[in-house]
Amino acid sequence: MIQATTETGFTIYVQTEDNRINTDVASGQIRHLVKFTNDLDKSVYYAYPKGEIIKDRFTLISILYNATPDIYLGKTKLLPAGYYKYELYEVSWVGTVTVSLGNAPATEDDVLTPAADTKGIVQGLVTKGKMYLAEKDGTQQVQYTQREAPTETNYIYYGQ
Repeated sequence: MIQATTETGFTIYVQTEDNRINTDVASGQIRHLVKFTNDLDKSVYYAYPKGEIIKDRFTLISILYNATPDIYLGKTKLLPAGYYKYELYEVSWVGTVTVSLGNAPATEDDVLTPAADTKGIVQGLVTKGKMYLAEKDGTQQVQYTQREAPTETNYIYYGQ
């Protein structure tokens, strides 16, 4: 499970090479599209990592926080705190890798047209898991107030 904090960037280590889909291109022609889905409100966020280093056994991925999200620059605004599901999709290029609008798919279902070597193609799901996003300030959690219990019997007390 990935653990991160709201309003901060984070780095994750994930296994991608063992599940690689397009083995016809070099690792340098691969990028990963990360999809975050909030468990509570089902909101979905996408990001290409700001930094991505593919090793033999793992891939190091860096995601930034920014009040203005940008999928292509790895900037996300994951809120609220809580549990998220993450999915990593392999995107490959035949030609020059350019992670930008019009050259990199924005979602796992996005197909860029017209097809060209400089446009990325989503190959498929590589890995998925859970992420816990802790709150930075401690003000987002539900605050509970203790109330005096009633002294009468046969009385259901709900509080205020």
